[in-house]
Amino acid sequence: MSARAGVAGWHAYMESGGDADLLAALLAEEPVFHSPVVHTPQAGKAKVMMYLLSAAKVLGNDSFRYVREVVEGNDALLEFTAEIDGILVNGIDLITFDDAGKIKDFKVMVRPVKAVNKLWEMMAAQLQAAG
Repeated sequence: MSARAGVAGWHAYMESGGDADLLAALLAEEPVFHSPVVHTPQAGKAKVMMYLLSAAKVLGNDSFRYVREVVEGNDALLEFTAEIDGILVNGIDLITFDDAGKIKDFKVMVRPVKAVNKLWEMMAAQLQAAG
């Protein structure tokens, strides 16, 4: 199966402002998340949901936009931009879907370093609040 259906679901999730039910339906049973600021991959549905829900809160403002999309087979690369506290964030979501169109691997890369530092600060606060 192509990743196109999964990408459409991901866009719907982002447009929802971080609907947990939509996200849960998008994730495979044992997804893995690779953060731009955490050294080790985060595995398991509960952890991945915590990170992606927090990211939607941190990045999901009016400035967030996907500006490029490359989809091939079960893989998608989505380039995004956003502004947080006056800092322009440029990043990539690299998503691998399983054959059912569910997210099994999600990697985020962000630039410039000022943006990485701001995301680290804001994500740490969001994750701490989430428990």
